[in-house]
Amino acid sequence: MVPFRDTLSQLLKARFPVLYVESSEEQRVVAEVCAVARDANLVRTPRAVWAWSLTTGLVQPDGTTRKGTTDPDDALAAALRVDHPSVLIFKDLHPAHGSGDRPGTPGVIRRLRDVVAAFKAGPVPRTLVLVSPVLHIPVELEKDVTIVDFPLPTETEIRRVLDGMIAANSATGRIRIALDDLGRERLAKAALGLTLHEAENAFARAMVNDGVLDGGDLAVVHEEKRQTVRKSGLLEFVDAPIDLADVGGLENLKRWLAKRDGSWLAEAAAYGLPAPRGVLITGVPGCGKSLTAKAIASAWGLPLLRLDVGRVFAGLVGSSEQNMRTAIRTAEATAPCVLWVDEIEKGFVGGANDSGTSARVFGSFLTWMQEKSRPVFVIATANDFERLPPELLRKGRFDEIFFVDLPTRAERASIWRVHLARRLRNPAVAGALTPDDALLGELAGLSEGYSGAEIEQAVVGGLFDAFAERRPLRRDDLIRALVAMVPLSVTQAERIDAVRSWADARAVAATAAEDWDLGGRPGGSRPGGPGPQRGQGGRAVEF
Repeated sequence: MVPFRDTLSQLLKARFPVLYVESSEEQRVVAEVCAVARDANLVRTPRAVWAWSLTTGLVQPDGTTRKGTTDPDDALAAALRVDHPSVLIFKDLHPAHGSGDRPGTPGVIRRLRDVVAAFKAGPVPRTLVLVSPVLHIPVELEKDVTIVDFPLPTETEIRRVLDGMIAANSATGRIRIALDDLGRERLAKAALGLTLHEAENAFARAMVNDGVLDGGDLAVVHEEKRQTVRKSGLLEFVDAPIDLADVGGLENLKRWLAKRDGSWLAEAAAYGLPAPRGVLITGVPGCGKSLTAKAIASAWGLPLLRLDVGRVFAGLVGSSEQNMRTAIRTAEATAPCVLWVDEIEKGFVGGANDSGTSARVFGSFLTWMQEKSRPVFVIATANDFERLPPELLRKGRFDEIFFVDLPTRAERASIWRVHLARRLRNPAVAGALTPDDALLGELAGLSEGYSGAEIEQAVVGGLFDAFAERRPLRRDDLIRALVAMVPLSVTQAERIDAVRSWADARAVAATAAEDWDLGGRPGGSRPGGPGPQRGQGGRAVEF
């Protein structure tokens, strides 16, 4: 709150007549205004604080209510008659004064302009502070009203609430606290972006959920954040019940991500480390790009937000830029978090009647990526490299660009293991089929040139054959499904070669060098027939 207090004290000393604070935390705003107005160290002349609302009328500094002031016009007229140093806080006046497209109560705008003139020229310092959860300023007052930003609670304030709740509830013996100092830091950081009231509700819910407050209660805090994200309507809060272990292969990328776990905490800042900006993952479709985005959020214990660029461009003409700003503010309010932009090359492509809107919105997004200071880790995926603008690829936007190629033999064995383990949990389905090294090695060899998504569909196809005959899954079912499928490496061979050629000089290989097939050039063949050769696209950098 120090920046807000400093700003407010300067405005009061400079005798700004009307200030506007947009915040849903009315009580916090009032408390901060009172703290500044009454402190002689912050304002040269301490000031009495008045408060008005439609239900109470104008409440004087001694706590009594001035009669006949519930009407906004009458309350402003009474404010004009205040003849001593004062700050007058008016709550939710916006319906009365209206905005550019919403008519207000007749006379209120004129009365506000009278307040501006009187408070500017008056012999004693007086300031009117408008507090509202929405920003509505009529055109007539745009030059007279000063907007003051009121930030959401800091980590220190949230930590103070958390520590107070722990102290109050642990003494009763009904709640068990299983959090060390690092756990408390993670919980407080997870609540950043919530109001103090919302954070307190989240912590209370976490405590009564199972009678224990521990690291597992991060999910409860994230659920409270889900409400904030849903209200914005532009971001989607994605459930990600998977881990990096559920992603077959891509060890180079997974090691890079694992080293940055916790890099938004104070411990990393003590090393002089900034929060990571994000990664761009491009490559062959169906090879785990989107799955990795979901897995990293789960592995890091952070909420995963998906930016649907189509929603940004939906709505009224001229609203796209505002929608992007709203989405960015929501993501920053939810930080630390992971922001997932799927197929980014398609989202910002304008049409013939675009009038430059896409370019402006994309420019705003790029500027934010370059300048952002909040720990929002951006994971962008792309399939079509030719449509990636060069300004997106330069250093400073992303920490690294990874290329995901068709899986190697070792990666295919890992992918088969993951999908078979997930599907064969029921003994009636598994039968005598055991995904041992021999079977996985055979399937990995037969599925050369297949993507991870195609391997998953082969497992599903085999299960359908088994289910049709109401019997356990057999090895032959999997092989039959493989043979019946035409992989992307055959239907799009030239396209895949072009993608690899592009990535050789521009991206880092997501696959670790030790997982590459012998010579780095396995044959991309279907079972029973030759196929196109493939190389390992991307620079061979180890993390």
